[in-house]
Amino acid sequence: MSVEENKALVRRFVEAQANADLDTLDELLASDFVDHSLQADQEPGREGFMRSVAEEPAIFSNVRANIEDQAAEGDKVISRLTMKRIHDRGEFLGVAPSGMEIRTSAIVIHRVSGGKVVEEWSESTGAMEAMRQRLEQERIERERIEQELQVARRIQHASLPKEVPALEGWQISPYYRPAREVGGDFYDFFELEDGRLGIVVGDATGHGVPAALVMASARSMLRAVAQASQSPGDVLRRVNDPLATDIPPNMFVTCFYAILDPQSGTLSYANAGHDLPYLHRNGEVEELRARGMPLSLMPGMGYEEKETILEAGEATLFYSDGLVEAHHPNREMFGFPRLRALIAEHGGEESSLGEFLLEELYTFVGEGWEQEDDITLLTLKRSASLS
Repeated sequence: MSVEENKALVRRFVEAQANADLDTLDELLASDFVDHSLQADQEPGREGFMRSVAEEPAIFSNVRANIEDQAAEGDKVISRLTMKRIHDRGEFLGVAPSGMEIRTSAIVIHRVSGGKVVEEWSESTGAMEAMRQRLEQERIERERIEQELQVARRIQHASLPKEVPALEGWQISPYYRPAREVGGDFYDFFELEDGRLGIVVGDATGHGVPAALVMASARSMLRAVAQASQSPGDVLRRVNDPLATDIPPNMFVTCFYAILDPQSGTLSYANAGHDLPYLHRNGEVEELRARGMPLSLMPGMGYEEKETILEAGEATLFYSDGLVEAHHPNREMFGFPRLRALIAEHGGEESSLGEFLLEELYTFVGEGWEQEDDITLLTLKRSASLS
């Protein structure tokens, strides 16, 4: 065949490849065809080439190939071509269909013998372009997620108490740090009748945005119901049933709710499966125990209600499990016994118990610690002098 006939054959070959015209390719490919530039997962040989072409329509639509220039010498034809195709059907190089147009520039050399394409060599920008587009997609997605998390973080911070209640003769010290941009821990204060104060600390299962959404729902219900009942057990009972309907089955909320009478020091409380608060009294530590299942596990639950009196100098720590379940690099856990011992030793001091516990935590976990769970600490302390 002449040089011009070879060039025409290659043009026909490129057009058939762009159109996934397998009959024409079968006609033009030599039985011993060799592709020297295999694509990812492409099998060598004639059948591997045909199969890769056959798969293209499942990935791309509107495929257009244009030979910009050709040169030929002997049995070889060199073509400079551009190809455009829409990635809207299947996964390509690990990227889901994007609807984007992929533009490929390539230099392809074909060896023609006896009216058949025997060998092909190619250098293409297609894979690099696809990778660039993939990285660009990922960058855009990351920015979108970051923006959404920033909005969620602002919403969550706005939902936390703006101010700590100022009660004469009492010190209230909260601390909150989510493990991620947003978290499932929460605390709140409710101003009730007769100067009493509702105090709640809770923890929604999981992390991130799903836990934050569940937390926000639980907090809103607690805030609404707390104004209608002066009984901690009744408040939890009345919040549990609607949460059991609204929250996904695989999620729940642990919650400790207490009502403080600042004049008498009486603290009535109920517990929905939350970690037991610790009361520092006379150098010893007591647990504030009350039976109750986590909120939303099942409807119709009742919650035991108990009462204690905080005397002068006594302090109570409400907390979430992010503190006790923090791990040392050797996987040792901070743990309840350690927390209880630290409260027994330092709970009566004038300095902030919460700040002391955080210092102990950071010493325990060491530098480079990656926080595993949300951490909430809330200390309620009655002043040493009742005057």
